[in-house]
Amino acid sequence: MAGAASAQVPKEQLLVPPADAQKFKLVSAAGEHGSAAVWRLADGSFAVRESMNLRGQIFEQDEVIHSGANGQPDRIVIRGYTPSGDSAETFAITNGTARWTSPIDKGEAKYDGKAQYSSFGGPFAANAYAVEAIMKAPGRQIALLPGGVARLEKLVDVAVGSGATAKTVTVWTLEGVSTEPVPVVMNADGTFFGFVGGIALLPEAYTGDMLKLQKAQIDALAARNPAFKARFGGVSPVPVAFTHVKLFDAISAKFVDDQTVVADKGKIVAVGAAATVQLPANAKVIDGKGKTLSPGIWDAHMHVGSDLQGLQLLSQGETSARNPGADIQPTVLRNQQIAAGKLLFPTVYSSVLIDGKGPLQAQGGISVSSAEEAVAAVRRAKDNGFTAVKFYTSMKPEWLWAGIKEAKKLGLHVHGHIPATLRATDVIAGGYDEITHINFVMMQALPDSVVNISNGIERFNGPGKYAKDVDLNAEPMKSLIKLMAAKQTVVDPTISVFESLYVPENGDLSPSYAPYVGTLPPAVERGFRAGGFQPPAGVTRADWRASFAKLVALVKALHDAGVPIVAGTDGGGLEIVRELELYVQAGFTPGEALQTATIVPARLVGADKTTGSVTVGKEADLVLVDGDASKDIGAMRRTLWVMSDGALMNADELRKAAGFAGRPK
Repeated sequence: MAGAASAQVPKEQLLVPPADAQKFKLVSAAGEHGSAAVWRLADGSFAVRESMNLRGQIFEQDEVIHSGANGQPDRIVIRGYTPSGDSAETFAITNGTARWTSPIDKGEAKYDGKAQYSSFGGPFAANAYAVEAIMKAPGRQIALLPGGVARLEKLVDVAVGSGATAKTVTVWTLEGVSTEPVPVVMNADGTFFGFVGGIALLPEAYTGDMLKLQKAQIDALAARNPAFKARFGGVSPVPVAFTHVKLFDAISAKFVDDQTVVADKGKIVAVGAAATVQLPANAKVIDGKGKTLSPGIWDAHMHVGSDLQGLQLLSQGETSARNPGADIQPTVLRNQQIAAGKLLFPTVYSSVLIDGKGPLQAQGGISVSSAEEAVAAVRRAKDNGFTAVKFYTSMKPEWLWAGIKEAKKLGLHVHGHIPATLRATDVIAGGYDEITHINFVMMQALPDSVVNISNGIERFNGPGKYAKDVDLNAEPMKSLIKLMAAKQTVVDPTISVFESLYVPENGDLSPSYAPYVGTLPPAVERGFRAGGFQPPAGVTRADWRASFAKLVALVKALHDAGVPIVAGTDGGGLEIVRELELYVQAGFTPGEALQTATIVPARLVGADKTTGSVTVGKEADLVLVDGDASKDIGAMRRTLWVMSDGALMNADELRKAAGFAGRPK
């Protein structure tokens, strides 16, 4: 980050917390990732200093919040840097007008004395000020600038600490600022205690309570699940006929005109020309003229935030998914809810993430520091019902080989990042079934100076600098592509991730999210303009865009050679159709692109006998969309009806329940 940080306030010039500041740690199930401190300045301003190293992505920030006479912020200053560059953000109220400037936008509005500015960026710990203000507001609700409303709802009390530190805290859900409720933990006096998500921010004395708090809030949120399951999740009591549809045949990658599909009791019972399929007398008939019927969509690489994410995923037509690098406790608890028939959720195949212990370790999963610990982590994955293990970039080779050997012995799928010092040919020879992220395939042709430290920020900076100059038809890529085709090594490109990292400047609207503008809370939509990472010194945005184009070309070259491609996003559910659009831009036919999100991932997890195509006898996992996906793959966003294991769900009603204000464009 030395080059990236040069244009902004350097770490050495950020605030230094006093000895009596309240100290926090940023932790996950894998270990510690950073620290934060909160204190009051001499003028009463609220001050925060936070440092985080997230797998080599460096965040060094501070924030000062000054309160006006009404108790609301009248001046905010954020300084420092993140992987996206300068964090500088300011807010001030002058003569009744609120004005703000952030890395992505600037604006102003008449100030009514009540609304509270919601910053675009800044330290996690600065949210302490915001939630404490909401706790004091009438009805625990407050209007936000630039827009939206935030509110707190009580969730559950939890006993934490022991002995002198023992006390009871309360988990609340912060609503209106995300696509899902955000749990925040408050002390009995209404002051901020911390929060627990994929990464937790907790007082130093209470980091050992992370898993306890996590389970308590998951269990409490689960109380909402049965109502959604009862409303949407029942198998249709009568046969359902989708008539006169354009049908996507996932086996042949062809679209077939004027077809009728009948589902009954959770299974597909008839598929054929509309003129010949006889409809059951009591069938619910859905007219499919001008519409496309596809197998339910898969996101082969998405991360589950909470149980309530199931509504959003299903509303997108996603009936199956893979969650690579899942935290063990939330995944096990979620699977218990699904098995008990209480949770409405796509079928999810999860991997345990295993990484080498140290400052660059991945959040979540299991961190190991020996071959023996790697073997034990693999066994733990198997014992907890996981179907795969995902190895990460800080694994030492000797730990990796031992872990792979054990995974193969236990029948687990092996995939992941490629650890530093290794290339694709090394991990394929060592037993990888799949390589996660297209940058690690490209790493085969990059210099040792990148590969040897690819467990840090160089896994992004290196491909961004060098990929544009790689000849895919020459060595070493020529032999690698041939090897991967021969071995049928699967690739999960997540090319939409690299579009978001390499292409946009701060303030640009991400193509992945543009169709959803106007349907989600303002705070969420503001994040759609977050921009990409900042290129390091000596590299331009144009260089990165050229390298992104070469990564797209690599996806096409792999596909043309016969390497299995599965569509994954490394996202939360909204990005899957953008991934398919990029495949079509690369030169896939719409049918070939849609295969990567239907039958190919089904084959990968061994579920293709029961799902992944519209075939008589298979499970009724279907999605009906408005438009002709054979001409416009973007039509796959315009979901109308979704069927998952025979449960027929109206996509508009699912969207509303998930918090969307309308259909995507």
